[in-house]
Amino acid sequence: MSKCLVILTWNEIEAVRKLFDRISVNKYDEVFVIDPGSSDGTIEFFKEKGIEVKLQSKKGRGVAFVMAADVAKSDLLVFFGPDGNENPDDIDKLFQGLEEGNDIVIASRFMKGSKNEEDESLLPLRKWANQIFTFLVNLFFNRTGKYITDTINGFRAIRKDKLKELNLTAEGFAIEFQMTIRALKKGCKIKEIPTIEGERIGGKSKAKSIPTGLKILKVLINELFKKS
Repeated sequence: MSKCLVILTWNEIEAVRKLFDRISVNKYDEVFVIDPGSSDGTIEFFKEKGIEVKLQSKKGRGVAFVMAADVAKSDLLVFFGPDGNENPDDIDKLFQGLEEGNDIVIASRFMKGSKNEEDESLLPLRKWANQIFTFLVNLFFNRTGKYITDTINGFRAIRKDKLKELNLTAEGFAIEFQMTIRALKKGCKIKEIPTIEGERIGGKSKAKSIPTGLKILKVLINELFKKS
């Protein structure tokens, strides 16, 4: 099956300069960047490297995921954000998980052998919020008998046909959360691999905790009352 690496960017020039050589772009059948209009040189950097850049009609990861499903030609997709948090060494592991027959493979920050960037914080508020939402997803939607440890992380792989089948509609960083819920509802086969989350390189996180948390809560409530 063919492989597509989808690189999601928005003003990440400092990080992509440091990480690009660790991304084995020549190994995959298809590689492109989805960007909402970076103004710091990120787009020009990838074009100079010969990587196609597809511009979003509007900002948001939700838009990017849906766009990738429409424009990718390959069977298997990995979504990677080159901001320093996500480990390029795990890209091949995510693809491998799909090749083993799974529908979705998530790089988990919370399973055994993994590390979350807030693990050494005295008050890891984002980590706790993630784990609470993940607990609720398992409680309400997971009937597989295998606990999903990270329902939110966007560093993941999915079969393109499954991505289109899920009909995702969530905005921003809630898109991956909705993906996990709908995949569980449909009985998709989900695998997790442990990942070591690094520190962000340059700039500020685009995921604002409170607005993102509210969007995720809205998705949870909507999916609870959605029949299918």
